[in-house]
Amino acid sequence: MSYKKSDNTYKNNLTIPKKVCILMGSPHKDGNTAALCKPFIEELEKYGVKTKYIFLYDLNINPCRGCYSCQNVTGKYGCVINDDVHKIMEKIIESDCIVLATPIFSWYCTAPMKALLDRHYGMNKYYGSATGSLWKDKKVALITTNGYEKDYATTPFEQGIKRLCKHSNLEYIGLYSVQDKDDLASFTSSEAVTGAYNFAHSILDRLNSK
Repeated sequence: MSYKKSDNTYKNNLTIPKKVCILMGSPHKDGNTAALCKPFIEELEKYGVKTKYIFLYDLNINPCRGCYSCQNVTGKYGCVINDDVHKIMEKIIESDCIVLATPIFSWYCTAPMKALLDRHYGMNKYYGSATGSLWKDKKVALITTNGYEKDYATTPFEQGIKRLCKHSNLEYIGLYSVQDKDDLASFTSSEAVTGAYNFAHSILDRLNSK
């Protein structure tokens, strides 16, 4: 299925799920990754998707303590750390698709995103008296910016997320990556913007599928 920017038929046919949570891991609010996300989000919203954009560097995200307390709390996230991760997890639970947007630092995501990913334990009740999952079957996608070429730069992070998805019964639905060849111009070029539109369309396809 493909869509033209002037085509409104998708919006009329869109079925649930239709909420996308974008977790922004860049330290720069107006940087390369944000530039890539802008047309992506605009395209989703044009077709009726509700988006929530969360800038992680503005939030208090502590590392996981490995205490397993969350594994004995039924029906909610249950982490004992009192920080902003609880609010983030609520937005993830409300969403149908989670998009991790990050520059690649040392072949992985940035520090606040990594800390957030480590705090996923309370979403899966695997290791204590509680059972069930708070995010089973949700879709996960990646948007990355990187200095090296795509496969060399993104494979470790993408493989890590694929394994997390398998472990958590999430559905991994793809990666959009742009290499930095000319600073911000690389991410605002017609090629980069068209790629962001096309990636949004692939997300729309998956959101509209059963």
